[in-house]
Amino acid sequence: MQIYLESVIAREDGVKEVKLFQLGPRLLQRYRDIFNKLFVEDRRLTLRRDTWGFALGLLSTTAFYGAYAWIVITTINGEITLGAMTMYLVLFRQGQAAVAASLSSISGMYEDNLYLSNLYEYLGQEVPGRHGNATVGHDPSRGLEFRNVSFAYPGADSKALTDVSLQIKPGESLALVGENGSGKTTLIKLLTRLYEPSEGCIMLDGLELHDWDVEALRQRIGVIFQDFGRYQFSVGENIGAGDVRHIDDAERWKKAAETGMASPFIDEMPEGYDTQLGRWFKGGRELSGGQWQKIALSRAFMRTDADILVLDEPTAAMDAASEAAIFDHFRSESHNKMTILISHRFSTVRAADQIIVIHGGEIVEQGNHESLLALNGQYASLFRLQAKGYQ
Repeated sequence: MQIYLESVIAREDGVKEVKLFQLGPRLLQRYRDIFNKLFVEDRRLTLRRDTWGFALGLLSTTAFYGAYAWIVITTINGEITLGAMTMYLVLFRQGQAAVAASLSSISGMYEDNLYLSNLYEYLGQEVPGRHGNATVGHDPSRGLEFRNVSFAYPGADSKALTDVSLQIKPGESLALVGENGSGKTTLIKLLTRLYEPSEGCIMLDGLELHDWDVEALRQRIGVIFQDFGRYQFSVGENIGAGDVRHIDDAERWKKAAETGMASPFIDEMPEGYDTQLGRWFKGGRELSGGQWQKIALSRAFMRTDADILVLDEPTAAMDAASEAAIFDHFRSESHNKMTILISHRFSTVRAADQIIVIHGGEIVEQGNHESLLALNGQYASLFRLQAKGYQ
């Protein structure tokens, strides 16, 4: 479990959800609790082992030096003639072992020095300051605004987003369409302050995003990423991770699972919400891709007070019927919320109030489904191509 918690907390593929769902302190505390328990047991076993080890070591040392004394005495008395040679051979072999051990220690010191140099270089990395402290905006009616936002990843030669401007007001939905690598998920990372814009600004309720308290901001966002976490925890904890404040609240689990349409298959499990998921641990049960996505969707609905819902390819592993049911249910549960949907399926994005087509990090088309079809541009071409493929 310690090894697994290390992988969740420290690996780059899990950091998004650990930060957004504020799981870090809880997972670290669980890690410490396991460590403390193991440390106490290890000390107890070590004390027992050391006691017996001392007694047996004393006995073996006494026998060893007793044998040496016998060899010395018999050699002095002239009872054996090969004793001296034997002693020299033993000393030579011990000398060889000592030299080998010294070389091995030098090699180990070199490796340890490399590790420590990397560690100190990592610890010396500058951590960007988070100075915002606002928890309430100036004008909630303005919703979310991107104003001429550009962004380049650290060390990248080109921009992932260029001069992006958009607005979503409360109760509205926005769909992002574009090929892989066009910058759709990057836009979500900027919204959740995993990164800061290189140029331009992002506004929420009339207040710049960097003026918000980052934890208060993230509590307003319910999100499911395309590469969502499949935690090796119980079903309940997998759902509850969406709101660490209520991660142990069984009633909230059930409500979120009903909204995310995961409750039917959870109720069929023998242990229900206490079922262990994944194969890392004893009794773990693996789910299908579609079931995992419903668990992740339920996780996004744990934050009942979240007024910004972000769905990044939330139904990629589901069949068409399940997808239609999910989005019908989702629309009924998202009144007065700002919804951002990223999808390659036009059957899911066509009902959005706004549709934005992103290409190469830039907005190339913007409007609703009917206006974009009438424009007969990139959106219309992709729509006809996908429709033909489905036929």
